[in-house]
Amino acid sequence: MTSSVPRSRTSSVSRRSLLRVLGGGAAVGAAVGALAGCGVPAAYIEPGERAARDRSRRDRTLTFANWPLYIDTDDNDKTKRPSLDAFEKRTGIDVRYTEEINDNDEFFGKISPSLMNHQETGRDLIVISDWMCARFVRLGWVQEMDRARQPNVTKYLDPLLRSPHFDPGRKYTVPWQSGITGIAYNKRKVGREIKQVSDLWADDLKGRVTLLSGLDEAFALLLQGDGVDIRKWTADDFHRMCDKVEKMVNSHHIRRFTGNDYIKDLSSGDVLACQAYSGDVIQLQADDPDIEFVVPEEGAELWAESLMVPNLARHKQNAERLIDYYY
Repeated sequence: MTSSVPRSRTSSVSRRSLLRVLGGGAAVGAAVGALAGCGVPAAYIEPGERAARDRSRRDRTLTFANWPLYIDTDDNDKTKRPSLDAFEKRTGIDVRYTEEINDNDEFFGKISPSLMNHQETGRDLIVISDWMCARFVRLGWVQEMDRARQPNVTKYLDPLLRSPHFDPGRKYTVPWQSGITGIAYNKRKVGREIKQVSDLWADDLKGRVTLLSGLDEAFALLLQGDGVDIRKWTADDFHRMCDKVEKMVNSHHIRRFTGNDYIKDLSSGDVLACQAYSGDVIQLQADDPDIEFVVPEEGAELWAESLMVPNLARHKQNAERLIDYYY
């Protein structure tokens, strides 16, 4: 969830408020898990209840929900997407493409009420991070794909990605992109190189730094910057880092916690340094060569995001065809 700490209401932020800001969607996830205990039908959807009558053959369209800056655009016209245009021309399928996913937890909160109540989401294809994909697969909220319709996926999918722990055999997901979560900054305005996480806390960057709102992403970077092996972190490590972040928030050094909207902050100059995704920065650099991306010396998180077809999607075959086209 994209949020900022409400300064007008308090001069300081509590541990509970901080965790709410960082992991806004966690409350939604917890609520989903608690439904069965409150007399509400369990959120899990059985395999036989996930498919709707597919309209792909007579309705040549599909709705594709993605993140900003996550598909190719024409150099001279950013509203044009050459690969999608080519797919539409080749197949006659009209793709309704939306850049509505700003944050994993925020998007989960947006569509989970429909999915848990066995209702259509209005989307045929979505892209979210693998750790969130695991939640969707576990809850039975996505449909198994028909690999007979996806010969390119079968042939070209990297063997190392064919059977992740959350989706053995890749029945429900197909990788879309992968990258690194690191630090982006405006080298000209900062006036020096940023090499370490600790460089974010320099006095002249006060109020010009943002972190990602995903608790796992923000704390992975910060814990590594504090010398912690994130494969073996402890409760003491976590609480120590909470104390540090609280201090940075209360002093207004951290401007806010963001989803993908850090892109606008960095482009406008409102923010000079931020936690960022490598793929976004590559696209930003095309318009502003002063923007740099760095993997901190302490290390960074490698991530992947995958395509899924949500339950009751009305154009599943069209979605499967688009996935195979990109492979």
